[in-house]
Amino acid sequence: MPVPVIPLNAAGLDIENESMRIIDAEVPEPRPFDETQWPVVRRMIHASADFELMDLVRFHPLAVAAALKALQSGCAVITDTRMALAGLSARLYDPLGCQRYCLINDPRTLERANVSGSTRAAAAVDVAAAEHRDAIWVVGNAPTALLRLLELVDAGRVVPALVIGMPVGFVQAAESKQALLENESIASILVRGRKGGSALAAAALNALAGMALQAATKPDPEDA
Repeated sequence: MPVPVIPLNAAGLDIENESMRIIDAEVPEPRPFDETQWPVVRRMIHASADFELMDLVRFHPLAVAAALKALQSGCAVITDTRMALAGLSARLYDPLGCQRYCLINDPRTLERANVSGSTRAAAAVDVAAAEHRDAIWVVGNAPTALLRLLELVDAGRVVPALVIGMPVGFVQAAESKQALLENESIASILVRGRKGGSALAAAALNALAGMALQAATKPDPEDA
């Protein structure tokens, strides 16, 4: 297959479109994801150049529909790290009215972590949960954040619209995502095993936000 030559002065969108074309070509149909799931997985592959994600990404059956409904209603989005927060593009979320938060450095989080002896990531979940019962949660780094969120779900303290569970690493990362996968009451998108990261988690939600924004701005055929 000839390697496409992209001019050095090419626009960013041109490069992105060519990247997506290459991904589509390297993962021909039929794919193990439906037409609403594939844009999410493709965006994650684009962010990581990791085609092993084809075997690792798991969707709850209601995940995409739940995400689009929540995003179009202007839901809050909670991330476990500043890095994940930085990866959520304002051009996608501002038009939808979705506020994004990361409370890892919030003074209330620091105080709770000091008192309880928990990680700041877990303490931040408690602080955010008190204010955002039905948010979308984006966990790309901290297994303790995901495990604490699951505890709050079991206790009935939060009812997430969607959980993107992609903590990365060797300690409790795979286990926390397995626990999320086994909780069928939670609409979720996750990466099984040790892989994950803030960039992947943000990419997944960005893909969904793009879909939600496109649907929200699509002209009504009756108005044509």
